[in-house]
Amino acid sequence: MRRVLIKTILPPATIGIVGGGQLGQMMALSAKAMGYRVGILDPTPNAPAAQVADFQITSEYDDQAALLQLAQRSAVLTYEFENAAEETLQKASQYAELPQGVELLHITGQRLREKTFLKNAQIPVTNFASVTDEPSLKQAIAQVGYPALLKTVSGGYDGHGQLDINEPADLDQAAELYTKVPCILEARQKFQAEASVMVTRDLHQQIQTFPLVTNQHKNHILHTTIAADQFSELLQQKAQVYAERIAEQLDLYGVLGIEFFVVNDHDLVVNELAPRPHNSGHYTIEACNISQFEAHIRSICGLPIPQIVQYKPAVMRNLLGEDLNLARKLLKDHSEWHFHDYGKAEIRPQRKLGHITVLGSDVEQLLETTAMLKGEN
Repeated sequence: MRRVLIKTILPPATIGIVGGGQLGQMMALSAKAMGYRVGILDPTPNAPAAQVADFQITSEYDDQAALLQLAQRSAVLTYEFENAAEETLQKASQYAELPQGVELLHITGQRLREKTFLKNAQIPVTNFASVTDEPSLKQAIAQVGYPALLKTVSGGYDGHGQLDINEPADLDQAAELYTKVPCILEARQKFQAEASVMVTRDLHQQIQTFPLVTNQHKNHILHTTIAADQFSELLQQKAQVYAERIAEQLDLYGVLGIEFFVVNDHDLVVNELAPRPHNSGHYTIEACNISQFEAHIRSICGLPIPQIVQYKPAVMRNLLGEDLNLARKLLKDHSEWHFHDYGKAEIRPQRKLGHITVLGSDVEQLLETTAMLKGEN
């Protein structure tokens, strides 16, 4: 693994962001508040991040000329998703700093490589095996057993590109996945809760973690995050130890999201890594002294990061599809809502269009106010 001595990049330098969605938008808002200029590469005209940036290059992510143009206009490059072109980013690094490097993308952008990395780092993961054809599927089932999940090794998100394998009868459908792309079979975990933590590192090599939070999913999409010190000190310590080990092994700069399963009440199993700020960290904008997005910008720009402190318990609720229109109508009656609308052009079912965060000491009350959004897309 590379060892990088981070370079300090001060405002008003330009930060180039590959990807123009909501994560890029919130990165850009933090960067602009600090005095940086921001450029966006995204194929969608007036993408959410571009709405708050200085300029947008409207082109596909795999357009090498466009990415090199962004690099030439930027002092530092970052990305908001895992599927950025590694080879092109490597070429772009001759024009702009790329503190996160491409190895991070190489590992986290492919599930089999990610699980293997975690296992080699002695981080607990579920049992897994590679699947590329019918014989390897049979071998994987013998190793992993039922129930299991068959997933494409790359490209899938929010439940896309995966299949439940609960019994032999489900194996016939599996060919629809593994005959098209390589897959991974993962043992389904019996868990008590889903959790996540964000980790980052500053110019002094100081690793810092945000609090361990609870996540609730519906239809494989994050629905609600509860950041209210709900876990034992033992679990919080384990999350911090694992996060620090992962950050060290990856030579991390920027923010990394780590998703866990809580098993047997006192153990953590890592489910996935996200080489960027994460949906479950949105609560940090209002609840912490520094948001995950400012921490990301500070990290990639070689700036110090203050000791992270959460001021109050918080609940974050995603706004999917028609939830956004309902939330807009209800906003006049809810002064307690911190309302975020990402500015996406089209409302579609299951699409992340915004979120609401509420703060307070009574978690049940916080959940009650977000439960008024009944549009379960």
